[in-house]
Amino acid sequence: MSANGQNRHARTTRLVRKLALAGTGAAVLALPLIGATGASAATPATPAATKTAATAATTYPDNLDGWIRESLDVMAQHGIPGSYDGIHRNIMRESSGNPLAINNWDINAVNGTPSKGLLQVIDPTFQAYHVEGTSWDPYDPVANITAACNYAADRYGSMDNVFGAY
Repeated sequence: MSANGQNRHARTTRLVRKLALAGTGAAVLALPLIGATGASAATPATPAATKTAATAATTYPDNLDGWIRESLDVMAQHGIPGSYDGIHRNIMRESSGNPLAINNWDINAVNGTPSKGLLQVIDPTFQAYHVEGTSWDPYDPVANITAACNYAADRYGSMDNVFGAY
């Protein structure tokens, strides 16, 4: 192989590495532009592989909007119904969006199990309706939302059907 051919391969390899660091999607889109030849040429990603890469690359802001959107993605994976609007409406009523909210005055608190988190879930309910893949901390916003929505789906059909304290 000529020195020129080796140099082209090195440049191509460096470009692929840089694109991979920039994001899998960018690398997949750019591979046809590189001009790969021979049996080692990249094959197009399958739809499942593309979906997995997109899911793995999804990041959410650390705020109410991000927590709801991440919860909705987890809920979709587990077949738990609910909408952004239904979840947001209930969070604003229950905690005003404060993930560290705790109710120390109602009957649950008097009985030793205060309601906690964004959707004011008591520990036994949180543990019974915890969704795999989320934290076991009831103050974790995504875990709290997802467990509460799982409970609401079991009890009311969906968080969207909840219009008062549950």
